[in-house]
Amino acid sequence: MKLEADTHCHTIASGHAYSTVVENAKVAREKGLKLIAITDHGPSLPGGPHFYHFGNLKVLPRVIENVYILRGVEANILDYDGRLDLPERYLKDLDIVLAGFHTYCYPGGSVEENTKALINAMQNPYVDIIVHPGNPEFLIDIDKFVEAAAEYDVAIEINNSSFTVSRRGSEENCLQIAKKAKEVGAKIAVGSDAHICFDVGFFDKALMVIKESGIEEQNILNVSYLKLIDYLKEKGRDFSFVKEF
Repeated sequence: MKLEADTHCHTIASGHAYSTVVENAKVAREKGLKLIAITDHGPSLPGGPHFYHFGNLKVLPRVIENVYILRGVEANILDYDGRLDLPERYLKDLDIVLAGFHTYCYPGGSVEENTKALINAMQNPYVDIIVHPGNPEFLIDIDKFVEAAAEYDVAIEINNSSFTVSRRGSEENCLQIAKKAKEVGAKIAVGSDAHICFDVGFFDKALMVIKESGIEEQNILNVSYLKLIDYLKEKGRDFSFVKEF
């Protein structure tokens, strides 16, 4: 399976990532990607950028190195009510919004509390993708979470970094999430979660989970960059600048 878009990429603005937007775009082009989302961490994570960073993403060109650039955020879920660390006035102007749990931002809780937090976050109309929900640090009720994702039309990420350098022990949880997603027809996004340009478009481990779970291409948003854009357009984003390559 070949993917045309990477929905989860970081830059030096995240504070603990090591490449620029241009460096990410160059690697994306070399790997045959047609789109990447720049999704630096929200301001609550140590080292994360100020609100102004997200307000000023409008200066990013829409195309760099013949690769479409989406202006986004990986927002931090702050509490069991599912509040995010970026105000609505910034979220509404972004192309894509990821949301998830991170240490130092979310207090952690019981399975019920963590599940409640994710479901509440998914009810935010600006949230498009829940990232790395298989993190064993924040256990959830997988059935309830995946069923809610399908109900609220929010995509579930299978995060490649969770099988390489981050969130050790995620494999079994992610496989169970993927199997449940196949069962209920929930949408899937495969993200590299690259924190250095060389990892942009690196999906190998995540695709092994996709294959083992039996998820079909029709349920994966980034098999086509146009399919991803159509999904975001349905959620109210303006992509009038996009022309098919």
